[in-house]
Amino acid sequence: MLDGAIMIETPQPTATQLNEFLQQPNIEGSPAWEFLFGSAKQKPMPTLFHSRLQRNLVNAINRQTTAYEAIQELRCIVPPLSPVPDIVVVQTERLQEDGALQGAPDWLIEIRSPDQGTLDLQNKILHCLAQGTVLAWLIDIQRERVWVWESDELPIIYAGNNVLPTLADIQDLTVETVIAMTKRH
Repeated sequence: MLDGAIMIETPQPTATQLNEFLQQPNIEGSPAWEFLFGSAKQKPMPTLFHSRLQRNLVNAINRQTTAYEAIQELRCIVPPLSPVPDIVVVQTERLQEDGALQGAPDWLIEIRSPDQGTLDLQNKILHCLAQGTVLAWLIDIQRERVWVWESDELPIIYAGNNVLPTLADIQDLTVETVIAMTKRH
């Protein structure tokens, strides 16, 4: 440690804490509860625009591929965390009928709510990327921007008619197209 530097220790969650959290009776209520970095947190209630974007983006992705399935609010078990991303896109054969996804999603999409901190969402994304997520989006509706992480690369911020990276053969998703999904269709 450098002379005069202050070291801050953050408690590391344990497998026991994660298992205890997963046994709680109401974690699947609406909005869902997540176990992130040692504490249980309930997700914020989504706005109308957030909900529309989730629905329309899931439908747009699922119309274009059968190799992957996009799902809203699916619990993931990514020890020692249990995030519930706004949207996960997962290879179809990885999905099991018992509920939660074991492991990190292939593609994770978070939509920032006005009262959500970007840093918290980024930490969740970075944890999943470290555990096997290939692609992650953080959509900021208010600023009309999408932050994109691919594997271990630094994020790139997309705007306007920039075509967004996707998985499989999913095409034609620009920032403008995604933001337009907040409107009634």
